Amino acid sequence: MTMPLNSRDDVLAHLLDVGIIPVVRVPTLDEAVQAASLVEAGGVPVVEITMTVPSAPEAIAAVARAGRVLVGAGTVLSGAQAEACLDAGARFIVTPVLVPDVIDVCRARDVPVIMGALTPSEILTAWRLGADLVKVFPAHAVGGPAYLRAVLGPLPQIRLVPTGGVTLDSVPAFFAAGAVAIGVGGDVVNPRLLATGQADEITARAQAFSAAVRAARQRA
Repeated sequence: MTMPLNSRDDVLAHLLDVGIIPVVRVPTLDEAVQAASLVEAGGVPVVEITMTVPSAPEAIAAVARAGRVLVGAGTVLSGAQAEACLDAGARFIVTPVLVPDVIDVCRARDVPVIMGALTPSEILTAWRLGADLVKVFPAHAVGGPAYLRAVLGPLPQIRLVPTGGVTLDSVPAFFAAGAVAIGVGGDVVNPRLLATGQADEITARAQAFSAAVRAARQRA
């Protein structure tokens, strides 16, 4: 299925509609491509392939060519890395921390950027620099939903995506606290499941998280 997402606004709207960004951090290129397919089979047509995956741009290119999943690049630490991933077919860029030159590249290329930040000052800085969404990472380590709610008290205009320690059980609380989407790593794409022949469990987890997001939004 070709994704008719032709602009930054289209891609951003799609990300927000899906509401979950599965993070793929696996040891091989082939496993990254497999993980994207498994997540899509679970009803989540979005995936973030991190730059810690060997030959990550090649994995991004393979997923982009298949055309069934909106693929982004994660753990991007420089403008040069962002350019390489966008050239490979990434449709959005995610950083773990503040990386201003990544925002510059994404603005020039008309793609969304999800900038990593943690403290209130960093979160506001990312927003002022032009981040489309701000990834609060690691969210669980600093208080989870309670921290998100506290930050949004004085900064309600900022669209936050908690990542790091988000579990199936905590999905409702994060959306109730004001999250616009969530990033989920090993609780969906766990490398151990691929290594031990339990790949179908990744699809099942994607389905469960997608259902939890829908239910949480109805209650929020």
